[in-house]
Order: sequence, then C-alpha cells, then structure tokens
Amino acid sequence: MTLPSLLAATAEFCRLRARRVVLAGLVLGVLSAALAGWRLGVTTDTDALFDAGLPWRQREIALAAAFPQFSDLLVAVIEGATPEEAEETAAGLAAALAADATHFRFARRPDADPWFARNALLFLDEADLAELLDRTIDAQPFLGQLASDPSARGLFATLALVAMGVDRGEASLDSFAPAMQGFERALADAAAGRPTPLSWQRLLGGKLVELAGPRRLVLAQARLDLGALEPGGAATAVLRQAAARLPAVQAGRATVRVTGTVALADEEFATVADGAVTGMVISAALVLLWLVLAVRSWRLIVAIAATLVLGLLLTTGFAALAVGSLNLISIAFAVLFVGIAIDFAIQFCVRYREKRLDTGDATLALNETMLSVGPQIVLAAVAIAAGFLAFVPTSFRGVAELGLIAGTGMLVALVCTLTFLPACLTLLQPRGEAAEIGFAWAGRAEAVLLRARLPVGGVFAALCLLGAVLLPRLEFDSDPLHTKDASTEAMVTLRALMDDPLTSPYTADVLVASPEEAEALMVRLRALPLVAEVVSLTSLVPAGQAAKLPLVADAASILGATLAPRAAAAPVTPADLRLAIQTARTEIERVLPRLKPGDPMRGIAAALAILATAPDAQLAATDAALTRFLPAQLDRLRLTLQAGPVTLAELPAELARDWRVQDGRVRVQVSAKPEGRGAAGLHRFVEQVRGVAPGAGGSAVTITETAATIVGAFRTAAIGAVVAIAVLLLIIVRRPRDVALVMGALLASALLTVPVAVLLPLPLNFANIVALPLLLGVGVSFNIYFVLNRSAGATRFLGTATARAVLFSALTTATAFGSLAASRHPGTASMGALLLWSLGATLLVTFVLLPVVLACGRRPTLVAVLALGLAAPVAPAWADALVPPTVALQGGPTVNAAWRFDAPVTATGSLTLEWTDTLGRVVERRRTALDLRGVREVAIPLDMRRALAMENRLA
Repeated sequence: MTLPSLLAATAEFCRLRARRVVLAGLVLGVLSAALAGWRLGVTTDTDALFDAGLPWRQREIALAAAFPQFSDLLVAVIEGATPEEAEETAAGLAAALAADATHFRFARRPDADPWFARNALLFLDEADLAELLDRTIDAQPFLGQLASDPSARGLFATLALVAMGVDRGEASLDSFAPAMQGFERALADAAAGRPTPLSWQRLLGGKLVELAGPRRLVLAQARLDLGALEPGGAATAVLRQAAARLPAVQAGRATVRVTGTVALADEEFATVADGAVTGMVISAALVLLWLVLAVRSWRLIVAIAATLVLGLLLTTGFAALAVGSLNLISIAFAVLFVGIAIDFAIQFCVRYREKRLDTGDATLALNETMLSVGPQIVLAAVAIAAGFLAFVPTSFRGVAELGLIAGTGMLVALVCTLTFLPACLTLLQPRGEAAEIGFAWAGRAEAVLLRARLPVGGVFAALCLLGAVLLPRLEFDSDPLHTKDASTEAMVTLRALMDDPLTSPYTADVLVASPEEAEALMVRLRALPLVAEVVSLTSLVPAGQAAKLPLVADAASILGATLAPRAAAAPVTPADLRLAIQTARTEIERVLPRLKPGDPMRGIAAALAILATAPDAQLAATDAALTRFLPAQLDRLRLTLQAGPVTLAELPAELARDWRVQDGRVRVQVSAKPEGRGAAGLHRFVEQVRGVAPGAGGSAVTITETAATIVGAFRTAAIGAVVAIAVLLLIIVRRPRDVALVMGALLASALLTVPVAVLLPLPLNFANIVALPLLLGVGVSFNIYFVLNRSAGATRFLGTATARAVLFSALTTATAFGSLAASRHPGTASMGALLLWSLGATLLVTFVLLPVVLACGRRPTLVAVLALGLAAPVAPAWADALVPPTVALQGGPTVNAAWRFDAPVTATGSLTLEWTDTLGRVVERRRTALDLRGVREVAIPLDMRRALAMENRLA
C-alpha cells in the first residue's frame, strides 16, 4: 500500500470512528498531563547542561570539590558613608545570615579576619608604611589625649592642643590638614543640628583605608531550591530582609547590594519572566486572529487548537518519561512545538477548505485532503524531527534533551494531525466554502514576479553571495554577561567590582602541588600580556618583612605607652562639653589671624561658636556622633602595632582554606586585564594562561570552553541534521531534483540571514543559538509544500491554498518570535530578533525565489536560477527556454488543459495524465506526445466526467 493510500485509509478509519478517536485522544491527554504533573520537574542547575565527562567539566568539578565554599554564593556588597559604618553593617549582616541555617550553609567576611587587622601594616609598601608611621608618631600628643578621654571632651581638648602648638610654632597645620578637614565637616554638621558619625579610620588610617577599599563583602552560601525558577529566591529575600533591619541601612547611611552567581541567575530568570504573561496573552490573541483569517471558521479553529493541545500534552508526557526533569534549554520545547506543529494543522485545514470548495462534500474533501497534503505533512514532520534528533548525540546535554523531546514531539504532532484532527473535523462538521481559498492578488503578483525572473534571480544570487562572503565574520559572543540585563542590581554591582582583580569574574585558576611550585608559576604568569594580577597562598605572606618589621617595632615602642588602655574617664556632661568647647575656641581664635582664608580651623571655630550655645540634647548627640568609632580605631591602631613575622604556617585556617586543599595542593588565581575581556579578549587571555598552565580552570576557562562545546555541538548537529533531512527526503520523495530544491531553499534562507546578523550586528550567543533547530524546521517545512505541489503538477503557487496556509503559519510563528524579541532580557530578545530575521529570509525564499525556481521547466534547481541571475546580462536568451507554462481549464464536461508559453520554444516530449481514486490508486493513465517547436500554446481535451470523485493529476 502506498503512503497516500495508507493515509486515506487512516482518514476513513478516523472518520468512521470519530467519537472513539476523540475520546481516546482526550483520555491520553489527561493521562499525559497527570504523568507530567507527577513525574516531570524543572531543574535550574546549569551544571546539568553539559556532559560531565568533558575534560573542562572534569576540571570544573575538581575545582568545585576542592573549594566547595565558592559554589552557590550570594555576595552582599556593602558601602557606607564611612568605612566604620560599612564594617558595622557587614558584621551585622554576616551575623544574621550565619544564624539562619535554613537558608544558608555559612556566611562569612573574608576581609574581616583579625589576622588582617594585626598584619595590615606589613602589606603596605615600605615608603607608604614609613610615611604613615611618621604621621602617627607626630600625632602622639593628640593620640594620648584621645586615648585617655575618647569623648568629644577629649576631642575638643585635642583641638585646643593643636591650636596651642601652632601658636607656639611647635606644630604645622599642614601635617594635620586631612584630619582638620574631617573635623570641620563633622562639626559643621553637628552645629547645623544633624550630627553625623566621624570616620576615625579616614583620619588616622591613611593608606590602610585605601588598601581596604570603599566596600565590604559578605559571602553567603545559599541553600538552593533547584526545582524553582529562582533557586536562590528565598535566600536572597532573607538576605534583603536582614539588611533592611540594620541601623545604618535604615538611616540611609549604608547600602547593601546583592550579586554573585546565585543572584545573577535568579535575576536572569526574573527578567525572562518579566512581561511574559502579558506577552503570552498578546501572542495568543494574535495567533487567534491569524487562525480566524486563515480558516474563517470557529469549528476549524477549535479543531486546530484541540489538536495542538493534545500534541503538546502527549509530548510533555513523553518528556516526563524520557528525561524526568526539564533543564533551562529543554523547557523551550513547548514554544518550539507550538511554533512548528501548528503549521501541520493549519496546512491541513486550509487545504481541507480548498477541497471542500472543489467537491462540495465533507467526506470526499477529507479524503482528498489526506491524499494531497497528507504525504507533504508526513515528509515535513519527519524531516523536522530528523533535524531535532540530530542534536541528541551531542555533549551539550541541554540541547540534546531539547532535540529528543522536540523531535519526538514533531512525530506526535504528525500522528495527532493525521488522526485526531480528521476525527474532530468529522464531529464539528465545518460549513462548506463559497469562494476561492487562495489569494487572487497573489496570483497576479506571481505573474509579475515571473516576468521579472532575471532581476529576481540576480538579486538573490548577489545576496546569497554576500552571505557566503560574510559567513566567516559571523561571531559567537561567548561572554554570558552580554546576554543578561545590564540594569539589574546584580549586574550593576558586578560591573562595579569587575575592575578589582580580586572580585573580577574573568579569572583562571590553576592547582599546583606546592607553594614553591605556585611561586614559580606566578612569575611566569605575571609576564603574560593580558594578565592583570596573580594571587596565591604565598600572596598572603607580606613581602619585605625584614625591612618593615623594625619600622613597626620602633613605632610600637614610641606609641605603646601613649596608646595603652586607660581607666575609663569620668562621664561626660553638657557642662564639661561647653567648657571644652570654650577652651578650644579660645585657643583657635588666637591663631586665626595667622591662618590662610579657607583654612579648616576657621570653619571649626565657627562651628564651635554655635555649639557653645546649643541645647544639651544637641551636645549629647554631637558627642555620640564624633566619638562613636574612636574607641574601635584606637583598638585597631594598638593591634596593628603588634605585627610580627608572617609565615605560611601561621596563616588562619579559614583563610588558608580558600587557597590550599587538604592534600597540600595550592590554588593560583589569574585575573585578566580589561583588554582580556569580551569574547575575543577572553579567548586570547585563556590561550595565554593555558600556554603556561595547560590544566587551568576557573570562570574564564569555563566561559571559553562552554562556548567551544556549544558551537561544536551545534556545528556537528547542524551538519548531521542537514544530511539526515536530505537523506530522508531522498528516500521518501525519490526525486533528487525535489530534494535539491528543498535543501537549496534552506541554504538560501541561511545565507540571506548572515548579512543581517553580521551588519546589524546580531552575533550568536548562548541564548539565540538555541533557535537553530527551529530555523531548520521552519525552513524545511515551508518549502516542502511548494516543491511537492509542483511535483504533483501545480504550475502556480502564490495564489493557492498552500500559500495561504504557509503565510498564516508564518504569521503565527512570527507572533511568538515577536514576543521574544520584545523581552527585557537581552539574550531572549536576541533570540527573538534572530528568529524574526531568519523567518523573514525564509519567507522571501519561499514566496519570491522558490516560485521562480519552480517555474523553470527542466531546470528547477536553486543553483540554476541563481546562475541564471548572474549570467543574465550576457545570456538573456536563456530565459525563453525556462519560461513556465500556465494551465487553464475551461468549458463543461469536456475541457481543454492549455499550456501557454510567453515565447516560442524548441522542445518535444510527452505528457502523461493520471486519474486516481480517493485511495490514491491509478485507475487510468493516458500518454500524449507533444511537439512544442515554434508554438506558444498546447491544448489537450480532458473528459472531466471521468474525474468526478477522483483526483486529477498531471505527471
């Protein structure tokens, strides 16, 4: 039994048992939905997207196992009006998160270990250290006053001492300029009634404050819910709530921003989901509109929708059995299914309308539709399924699973279209048609197009040639940050940290056997052009200790007694403060005539004059603000003067754990310079690092290797898909010419997309490359219908029901793509844009180039028409031999089928006419010899009475 016969028998079976078929479909749909609800999950674990056996994945897994503390991190970045407020906020946040074992495994501050505070001076350059210690020793008298009385009373007494020293010529204000400027601002705010905390770190810390930087970090390892679209959503919400309760945050004196791998991933999912519901509603409304315009019957729309929903449910049930859990890529199977499977149903229903108009009988129309369009839908579905299934063997598991589900889904959609849809049509009984199904205007446009075949061929040939030339310039942007919304908090915060080598995401990590080997490797890595900084365990041992430790020891011997803790001073009263203010004011006013205009002492004197008469409450607030952080800074200063020799052996265990594995191996981290970022720069950076350390891993290596794996997988799968589609077409169609037409049209669509992608530019990335399977599917299915219609004897295309079905199928697909292109998520938007441009290229080929090619008589290949376009200026006479005939049926029971030519041709041959019954069996065949030499028209009489209830085929 031939395929058309089998399909016709299937349609007849489903028609006669329509109720049972529909009921069986509903039961299977409900069972599939139940199975999916029970078994099918969603995982957002990006590690599951790639085969764990890949070499780079093995290194990534090894690094994660060696340093598990760096996985699943939320990074809170704290900035405060003063360094002390930033530290206070960070400490409070870390304590709150550490106490929440439900949402966090740990929370820590890597920059707050007391070991750093004690040895901070040793990390300064020797010159900076000497300068800082000299300034601290010069301030000894004032430090002693503050140490004995760490209150505003002691501060005012210190200001009085400074003024006395200037008055006697024993001190210069130049050395105290930064401190005096800080006092001036703080006292001015206090005098204005808004006392603000004074930063003693900035006043006394010098280069140490610059070394610490303006930000403080809290690292929290979140407990993730991988079944949620935002796995770290609950942990992030807890972090934000804890931050909002901190005093400095409530007062607006500190900010807490969240970034890290968890926050970046969660915000990406949220950005993708943002507006998705609105987009889906708008898309659904537009799809409904296209269906109304395509089939013009609510009964047909219900049948199409029911078939689509059933196919989607069955495919979802298969996914539950086959993979069990959808990943971030395979979850897109639903969009792919709807975008392509709806084409089968639309094509079937539009062609059914055409047959209904021709026959006037619903049963006969259903059978003839199955005979004519059924094989085409089978071929399209099988070819598309082969394209998807070609991705299954790749090591990119995310797309491999997508290919398995979507490929199987195409076969499911095929079965539903050929069984469930005819049964639905039988039960719903759509009304008959009263007018031509195709577009009359499109038929007239086709005639104009054919007359302009030479310019059309030339334009397409030039565009395809341009695409071929630009193909090597089509780039893959491997930087995953470029597919994220740059305006989200996590991205803004990450970019603020990006220039710091210690917090940059563009790093490579190398594991070596020992600290000595790490030192040798660091020397070689620092010499690389794109390396900004190299850090390892030995970086925690300050260099030049032999010269620095004596300087610290000298300062400690001088300042030790001065800074020694004292007994608590007497409580401060408003009267004490007023007395201290008056004393300081008197001493400062004595030296004012000697000071330059704008000297900070002038502002201090003015503020003291106001505070002298301020209410007690304002003085108390001033006292609290000015000296809130003074005791802690004095303690810090005492601790830094206790610095001693630092060796690897005495490093804190928690600090060493970030750089050394228990088996003794040591991690070396390499950061990229700014020019070593971006797709091309990052690849060069990784190449340079691997030239020195072939076993390097880390985020930069993962980015480049991920890109290589994805591109390799898609390249292999695309080649396999194209070959599989071509072989299947050849097996089923058995006409190399038709296979060449379909594959040539697919190639032309791809080449037409390249110039747009290169010149916009619209580079491929991690998000939009997933569109490749869909482009193959759409490109194949649209062209198959026209090509097979031509093989069945059709000589016109654009004004037909097939063209109508293709157009509205394309509109439904474009609606989905348009909603993606409007997304706020850059990756999703780039996917939608690429799909739209590619769909436009496919439609241009299908509706403009392909009719010209199909009309080229005995030379219906894409290569021939493109060559004709290029050769037209020198060989215009070729066109006469390629002008297609037009068929006209006129008259009553006996009509003439007339083939008209635009110009005389020189050809002889024969024409075979076949009549087939509803099952596709040939009941009569007649062969007629033709002599076309010098004629413009050939007419053959046909007895249409013999063709009643049969399909008239020209072969």
